[in-house]
Amino acid sequence: MTSHGGRRTQAERDAMTVEIGYALCSAAFAAAVVFGAVAGPALLFDLPDTPERLLLRAALVLTPVLFVARVVSVLLRFRSAAQPSQPGRTSPDS
Repeated sequence: MTSHGGRRTQAERDAMTVEIGYALCSAAFAAAVVFGAVAGPALLFDLPDTPERLLLRAALVLTPVLFVARVVSVLLRFRSAAQPSQPGRTSPDS
């Protein structure tokens, strides 16, 4: 994005909106997959109480942690992606 602190263009705002949507959707998908993988056996099979509780609690702890980590990593990667100020120019020597 712009580093000079000026107003963002409509294209930059649109790109950020798309990136936020992607971060949220991919994080929700990843969290659902992990929840299913960890808590699935406890929900599908008749397990003893202790392993069932441990699996469910582990899933309830891992899911939000993974969700937040995925959103943060996607948004930080988007923010740090350097965009050239002039298309087609890759270095000041060009």
